[in-house]
Amino acid sequence: MPPRVVSLVPSATEIVCALGASELLVGRSHECDYPPLVAGLPVLTGQAITSTDPAEIDRQVRDQLATASSLYRLDAEMLARLRPDVILTQDLCSVCSIDLDTVRSITQRWSSPPTILSLNPESIEDVLDHVLEVGRAIERPAKATSLVTSLRERMAAAAEFVNPFEDGPHVAFLEWTDPLYVGGHWIPQLIERAGGRHPLNPTTPVPGSGAAVGPQQAQRLAGKSIRVPEDILAAADPDGLIIAPCGVGLAHAWEMAGQLLARPAMAGIKAVRTGRVAVVDGNQMFSRPGPRLVDAFEWLVSWLQERPHLIPVTFPWRALRRWTQTDSG
Repeated sequence: MPPRVVSLVPSATEIVCALGASELLVGRSHECDYPPLVAGLPVLTGQAITSTDPAEIDRQVRDQLATASSLYRLDAEMLARLRPDVILTQDLCSVCSIDLDTVRSITQRWSSPPTILSLNPESIEDVLDHVLEVGRAIERPAKATSLVTSLRERMAAAAEFVNPFEDGPHVAFLEWTDPLYVGGHWIPQLIERAGGRHPLNPTTPVPGSGAAVGPQQAQRLAGKSIRVPEDILAAADPDGLIIAPCGVGLAHAWEMAGQLLARPAMAGIKAVRTGRVAVVDGNQMFSRPGPRLVDAFEWLVSWLQERPHLIPVTFPWRALRRWTQTDSG
């Protein structure tokens, strides 16, 4: 019998569907919203935080983590009724999705525990490798190999427009706006490979890999996202500013961008003065370590290298050429 699959991570859901195996899914998380065909699946998780204010969300997250409380709820009874053979989860970020320990604590009591695959990518190479892992877990290994080959080919085609030996523009990628967090893991990788620099949280060579430039870029890794004070961002004076809040759609990201740029310290930043500010649906395109990171890379190349023909159709972003108070509405 084909395996019954529950995905508790949006990126894993996207991988399963990209492998043409959506019919195997029997349950999903509340955050799994792409592709739209998964909307009818039973929802197994919920979140404890309901605020839409960036600062309040950050405060609530910190309070929950300080007390070792989970940010998410998992419906153990429904999970048992669905009888999955495979559960896809993660253990990389306790703020992003339900964690591995929670899933294990529930399923270890079952008479026939399912296979649990935890996806914890820290680089774009890890993301592609996880496509192969999911393919094996759901018995679609050949399809996974084909998909990864296609994704790599698209990245290579976009990279043809980049000179990897030339210093590009300084980019600040914000994955949260109050407080300020700059992106980590695969995000600095994608920016650097698209021809930019991300000095507020750059990649560094893996020990023993030398300079790790050009064809060796896979040997450069970045750490997790980091918090930066507002004055540090202003002093860095980036040439380009990408605002793509984690877990937030484009409309909300646009509001958050307006609130951020209304602060006096932001007015002097070169990217703001010259109109090189992009607001992106980070929830869909950058926060999820799945196949659409390749769309994000193609967009980055198009934006940094001024190659508009590379922008994927329907890519969710808005250019903020010249900010005014009305842009926050």
